[in-house]
Amino acid sequence: MDQHQKTKLEDLIAELENIRGRHTELVTVMIPSGFNINQVVKQLESEKSTASNIKSKATRSAVTESLEKIIRELKTFKQTPPNGLAAFAGNVSEKEGTQDIQFWAVEPPKPLKVRMYRCDQTFVLEPLKEMLQVDEVYGLLAIDRQEATIGLLEGKKIEVIRKLTSGVPGKVRAGGQSSQRFHRITEGLAKEFFRRVAEEMKDIFFEMPRLKGILVGGPIPTKEEFLEEGHLATKLKEKVIAVKDIGYVDEHGLKLLVEASQENIAEQEIIKEKKIVEKFFDTLGKNPDKAVYGEEKVMLALERGAADIVLVSKSLDRKKIDEVEKKAEGISAEMIIISIETPEGEQFFNMTKGLGAILRFALE
Repeated sequence: MDQHQKTKLEDLIAELENIRGRHTELVTVMIPSGFNINQVVKQLESEKSTASNIKSKATRSAVTESLEKIIRELKTFKQTPPNGLAAFAGNVSEKEGTQDIQFWAVEPPKPLKVRMYRCDQTFVLEPLKEMLQVDEVYGLLAIDRQEATIGLLEGKKIEVIRKLTSGVPGKVRAGGQSSQRFHRITEGLAKEFFRRVAEEMKDIFFEMPRLKGILVGGPIPTKEEFLEEGHLATKLKEKVIAVKDIGYVDEHGLKLLVEASQENIAEQEIIKEKKIVEKFFDTLGKNPDKAVYGEEKVMLALERGAADIVLVSKSLDRKKIDEVEKKAEGISAEMIIISIETPEGEQFFNMTKGLGAILRFALE
C-alpha cells in the first residue's frame, strides 16, 4: 500500500478503536477476497432473525438496525471487491437510552484473508491492523571493541533493541612481555565480546520473518573482524547487505548507518521520504518557479493543472488531505504523504505548514 492508503487506514482504525458499546451492540463483518458476497448477505439476514431473541430491547434494536445497514450496503455490490470488504456498524451514542447507528465500510489496501461476523462491545480491528505492519525490516549493528548497539529499522522508525559493552580496556602504555600479555588478554576479551554480540543478534533476528537485510557499521577494522570471526550465524551473515564506516556506535551511530546505507535500502520509506523532501527543497532553492508551498499556492497549482508532485504533511486535517487527493487525481498528479517522524518531515511541515508542490510548469 502507498503512504496515503496507509494513512487513511490508520485514521479509520483510530476512529473505530475509540468507540465503545454499552453492550454487545457493535457489529463487525469481514468478507475475504474472492468470497461470494451474496452468501454473506444470506447469513446476515439469518443473523437478523436470531437478533430478535436478544433480551435487552436497546441492544436488540441496535444490532438489528446495524445489520440492516450492512445488508443494504452489501446489496449494492455485484461481487466482493478484489481485496475483500470490511463493514462496521453500531450505536455510537454516549447517552443512555439514545440510539445513533453509524456505518463504515472499507475495501482494504491489501487482500483480506478472514471471514467474520461478530457482535461485541468493540469493533474487531486486528485483521486491518496487521495490514499496517511494515512488510520488510532491517537489522542494524553499530560496533567497535568497547561497545555495540543493535537496532531495527522499521519503516521510518529506528529502534534501539540492545546495548552491549565489552570490558576491553583502552590503550595503555606497556612494554616488553607485559605488553604482549596485555595484547593477548584484550584479544581474548574482544573475541568473547564478538561472540556475545553474535548470540544477541541470533536471539533477536534469526526467527524474524520480515527481516530483509542487516546493516553493519563501525570503525575500521572492528566491524570486519566481527564478521570474519565466524560467530555470526550463517543465515544472518548472508543477510548482511551493507558494511559501512561510521564513527559512532550508539543510537546516533545507528542513524548514521542508515544514512550511509541509502543506496542499499533505497526502497525503504525513510529514504524515499528523505529524497522527495530534499528534491522539493532543492527545486525551491535552485528553480523557485517550479516549486510552491502553502495552501493558497498549492491549491492554485492544482486548479491550473500545474502540480506534478504534491507533498502533504500527515499532520494536516483529514478533510484537507482528502480534498487535495481528489484535486491531484483530477490532474493525474502524484500525491505523497510526508510524516512528521523524521527531521525532514518536521522541516517540511514547519516551513510549508503542510503543503508543497513540485510543478510541471511555472505559475504566472
